[in-house]
Amino acid sequence: MTNRVQKSSQKQQKVQDFEKIARSSKYLELTKAKKRFLVPSVIIFFSLYLLFPILTSYTTFLNTPAIGVISWTWLYALSLFIMTWVLVTIYMKRAAVFDKMAEEVLKENGVEGGQDL
Repeated sequence: MTNRVQKSSQKQQKVQDFEKIARSSKYLELTKAKKRFLVPSVIIFFSLYLLFPILTSYTTFLNTPAIGVISWTWLYALSLFIMTWVLVTIYMKRAAVFDKMAEEVLKENGVEGGQDL
């Protein structure tokens, strides 16, 4: 029974720690920076991916030859792969910055980096 009370108390403390962290200026700065990067990235990604089936279904533009017998459809499809690789590479570099910002948030609030909230 005592063990349950201790676990409940520890859980409550973790919730309070998280609420304190969520109100901190560095945490708000981190979430703002992530949104500034992720929202446009997701919009671009999904827009270009969803545009492909729309263009192939409702237009004939992509059926025309671009380079010899290679049509615009193939070039657009290849560009989607390239776009994905570029976005992933950019995200990996930005994620390193976000990780450093998260470490600063945890240090500011006296939480060790490996400690689970």
